[in-house]
Amino acid sequence: MKKIYTVILFLTLSLGMKSQWLWDYGLRLGASNYLGDIGGNEKTRRDFVADMKLAKTRWDGGFFVRYKYRPKLSFKGSFDYLRLEGDDKLSSNPGRRYRNFNFKNDIYELSATGEFVFFEDPDLGNTYRYRNSFRAYVFGGVGGFYTNPKSFYKGEWVKLRDYQNEGVAYKSVVLSIPMGMGFYFTFNKKHRIGFEMNYRKTFTDYIDDISGNYPSTPPTDAYSQGLVLRTTELDPKVNTDIGAVRSHTWGAKRGDPTRKDAYMTMSLSYSYVIRGKSSFYRARNNGFFTRKGKRKMRKIRAKF
Repeated sequence: MKKIYTVILFLTLSLGMKSQWLWDYGLRLGASNYLGDIGGNEKTRRDFVADMKLAKTRWDGGFFVRYKYRPKLSFKGSFDYLRLEGDDKLSSNPGRRYRNFNFKNDIYELSATGEFVFFEDPDLGNTYRYRNSFRAYVFGGVGGFYTNPKSFYKGEWVKLRDYQNEGVAYKSVVLSIPMGMGFYFTFNKKHRIGFEMNYRKTFTDYIDDISGNYPSTPPTDAYSQGLVLRTTELDPKVNTDIGAVRSHTWGAKRGDPTRKDAYMTMSLSYSYVIRGKSSFYRARNNGFFTRKGKRKMRKIRAKF
């Protein structure tokens, strides 16, 4: 019977002293691309990756903090800095190509997402030590980003929002819905290497400054007119589609207002896992130590 009590006591202490690996923080680096009015091949605008131009893939970098709330549920806060670019010259669609527009946009994004683990191997290699593991997850959440599109015009990058090229004063801070999937390997319980694919649905059509129609009335100054109607920069001596060029005029269609812009990133990440205090440690300290770390002295009443 004494041996049984000893085994029970040992198992209780082992479970109580099991460390909690709840927090990790890290960095990520990857690639970005956008889905909007600029891009595509011979067809008109299409959704998702069909309209991407790999030649305009740019960077994505950021950092994040993740908290394991439940065995299969974690919450993550992230900050990302990325660049989006597009150029009508890369499109084989005549209407887009002879619009002759280009842009770049440096995005600063904050987001909060929830991760649900749909597959897990808690002991890679079957070592029975549970130090290396693998997790695959899907995620979704809410975010906000700063947008400020620019276009290369007359030898310099011009901020487009200031000119309201379509007569719309669009916002510089916009909401987004990040969603996607990823996975990570954990090594020695402390180090995580991961990969993530993140698609952002946004609530703006002006990441590229293009959405609806050209203004019906041209701007009063020549500089602004040329910034809006870029067909004027085309060389008439080059073999061009005259019909496509003439389709771009004041009051005519400039973009597709029926679909919002979106963007996508793929990134590699490294994070470090923080080891928390065990429940046994807290119970022991709360019972025997004060806040200052001094041991409590039991009052002994003299017996006469």
